[in-house]
Amino acid sequence: QVQLVESGGGLVQPGGSLRLSCAPSGFSFSTYDMSWYRQAPGKERELVAFMSSAGGRTNYADSVKGRFLISRDNAKNTVWLQMNSLKPEDTAVYYCNAARGIFGFWGQGTQVTVSS
Repeated sequence: QVQLVESGGGLVQPGGSLRLSCAPSGFSFSTYDMSWYRQAPGKERELVAFMSSAGGRTNYADSVKGRFLISRDNAKNTVWLQMNSLKPEDTAVYYCNAARGIFGFWGQGTQVTVSS
């Protein structure tokens, strides 16, 4: 059974940091590209950060470049999103995504709220 379980979301003040984790299971994690997406109320889901299966390629949304960092450990079957200098506009539900060719899986999402 495929599962992607996100954790680490919560309420944080502007300028603060959070670290999201995603623990996939039920598929060959090391062969899948991993991404973080987010969806704010009334907006479409958008790609935040991407990392290739072996970790050699990354890509970030312009809005988070220099503030967010995606990383993965294929031995631990885990992918992280370190979020620094958080802004109110980062408030959204954050989703972990695994993709390989036509195959793709989503987590259930974790809420991140940036507010004073």
